[in-house]
Order: sequence, then structure tokens, then C-alpha cells
Amino acid sequence: MVFDYKKEYKEFYMPKNKPAIVTIPKMNYIAVRGKGNPNDEGGEYQRSIELLYGIAYTIKMSYKSSRKIKGFFEYIVPPLEGFWWQNGSDGMDYGHKENFKFISIIRLPDFVTKEDLEWAIEEATKKKKKDFSTVDFLTYEEGDCVQCMHLGSYDNEPETIHQMEEYANANGYEIDITDTRYHHEIYLSDPRKCDVGKLKTVIRHPVKRKQKILEKK
Repeated sequence: MVFDYKKEYKEFYMPKNKPAIVTIPKMNYIAVRGKGNPNDEGGEYQRSIELLYGIAYTIKMSYKSSRKIKGFFEYIVPPLEGFWWQNGSDGMDYGHKENFKFISIIRLPDFVTKEDLEWAIEEATKKKKKDFSTVDFLTYEEGDCVQCMHLGSYDNEPETIHQMEEYANANGYEIDITDTRYHHEIYLSDPRKCDVGKLKTVIRHPVKRKQKILEKK
């Protein structure tokens, strides 16, 4: 059977629509960095998605090429994900999407190396006549996070985020968004083909244990 990351790792990709604490291990991704409103037609975000999928499918279909990747097995390309932030803010201001910065990512199977990615970039550039030089190999370990399935419009995410923050606080954690720990979204629906009210998006925020305040004796 073809390996499906969503089915094999349901705790990461198919959470319930109630917040939960989860520990995310180190993973490898293909990544494209950019900025700006993700809804801008032809903007950096939309271009980043084209680049990611171009490379993702080049690697997926590598077994039909002269490139024989060690340890390769057939798999379904994992869902599109994104790290998001705004400079000077520890949250997301949905009223000013033009200030968004992002790293668009797609998870890589563990057998894919940096050298394999370099091959895929060269192969895709040659075949698709497009510049893929902004695609990077990213290794990232999120660690402890609170996550929840968000149903509906992206603009309504603050409601789900509020529930996540309350849950984290009630369970001894606090949100830990920093310059290196981000607001994270995993897109399980294609907004071009899905009714807005039925969109499924995993939202994940990094957390850390609250520091206990020692009472003075």
C-alpha cells in the first residue's frame, strides 16, 4: 500500500476540533520563505505553493527517473503547511495580512536527503523551465504545542486560537510564540474546491510549562 502520512500520524494531521497538547518530533521539510497577503493573486504566497508542489512531485515520482533514492517507498504527498508571523507581534493580526511573513512547507519522507532535494530542484528547473532556487531543505523540531482542528474560514481562526490558549493555560502551559517558534497551520482542504464553511485547518501553537512562583516563607 502507498504510505499516507495523514493516516499513519493522525495525532499530527487529524486532531479533534477540541484543543490538545501534543509533542511534535524533528521533521524535514521542503520550504519557501516569503511575505505579504496570502490572498494576493500572483503574490509571493501563491508562488511559493507552486514551487513546493513542483518539487514535492518531482521527488515523489523520482523512482521513474534515473535517480534512485536510497530507502525510497511510494507515498502520498503530505498536506501543505505554513509557519506564519508578523514582526513586532506575538499573535496574528488578521486585519493586516499585508504584514504577514511565512514559511510554506511540505513534509519530506525521512529517506530524502539534502542531495536528493538538490537533484529535484535541478530536475524541476530543467523540465518545467521555472526558477526553483528559493526552495530550501528545512529541519525543524516544534516540541510541545497546543493544537486544534479549525473548521471554517481562515478569518475565524481567532475563535479557535482563543480556545487553544484557554486550554493551554488550564493545563499548566503558556503560549510560547517567539522568533523561532511560530503560529503553524496545516491545510487539509483545498479552498478552490471546498465550501468556506467546510474548510479543515489544523492550528498549532508552541507552548511551554508555566514557571511556578515560589512563595516567600
